[in-house]
Amino acid sequence: MPDAADLSDRQLLRYARHLLLDELGIEGQQRLLQAHALVIGAGGLGSPALLYLASAGLGRLTVVDPDAVELSNLQRQIAHSDARVGQAKVASARAAALGLNPELQFDAIQARADAASLPAWVQAADVVLDCTDNFKTRQAINAACVAAGKPLVWAAGVGWDAQASVWDPADPGCPCYACLFPPDAPVQDANCATQGVFAPLVGLAGTLQAGEALKLLAGLGSGLARHLWLFNARHTRTEQIVLARDPACPVCGPRETK
Repeated sequence: MPDAADLSDRQLLRYARHLLLDELGIEGQQRLLQAHALVIGAGGLGSPALLYLASAGLGRLTVVDPDAVELSNLQRQIAHSDARVGQAKVASARAAALGLNPELQFDAIQARADAASLPAWVQAADVVLDCTDNFKTRQAINAACVAAGKPLVWAAGVGWDAQASVWDPADPGCPCYACLFPPDAPVQDANCATQGVFAPLVGLAGTLQAGEALKLLAGLGSGLARHLWLFNARHTRTEQIVLARDPACPVCGPRETK
C-alpha cells in the first residue's frame, strides 16, 4: 500500500485536499506525480487545462503550440499575460505553469502538430488533450492516439457553445473522434477570430478536459467516454449524448465492441 512517507512534506501540504478524497488519496496523487500529459494547443482551451494539470500535481507536461501571444488572446487565454505579448505561447505557458508548481517537468514545443510529428509525441505521453481549433489537426491527433492506444480528451468551443468527449482506445466500445466526425466529411472550421467566443466558455471546457485527464491518470476512469458533452453558455444549458462506435470507421477500424 502507498505510504504518506513516499511524498515530501511539501507535497503532503500542497496536495492535502487531494489526499482527503477517498477516491484519489495518496495512491492517486502518486500516479499523477508519475504521469505525463501532452497538451496540444496553448490557447483558450489549453490555458486552463495546462494550469490545472500543473496545479494538481502532474509530474510531466508537454505543451505544443506554434504561435506567439497576441493582445487579442488575453480576453480568454488565461495562461498568458500582457507582459508576455509577443512571446511564444509555449514559453508563456511554461512561465505560468512553473509559477504555480516549480516541481513540474515542462516540455515546451513551439511547432505545429502534424501527422509526421504527432506519433512520437503521443507515444511518449500517458494521455493527450486536444486543445486545437481546426479539423485537420484534430483528425491527425485522433489518428495518432488510436495508433498508439492512448486516451484522447477533446473539446471545442466558439461563440456561446462548447462540446467535449473522451476517446479511449482501451475501451472497445468507445468511439474515436473520426467515428463522430468522419475525416472525409465536408467541414468548415468555426473560428473565434470571425465568430467570437465568450471568454469563460473555453475556460469551462478546458477545465473539464483537465479534470477528465486527471481522473484517467489517477486510475479513476472518465465519465465522458462514450458521451458527448454539450454546453450553451448563453442560456446555461448542459446535456450529454450517448455515443456509439462506428464499426466502419476508417481510423479505429473493426474491433470487438462490448
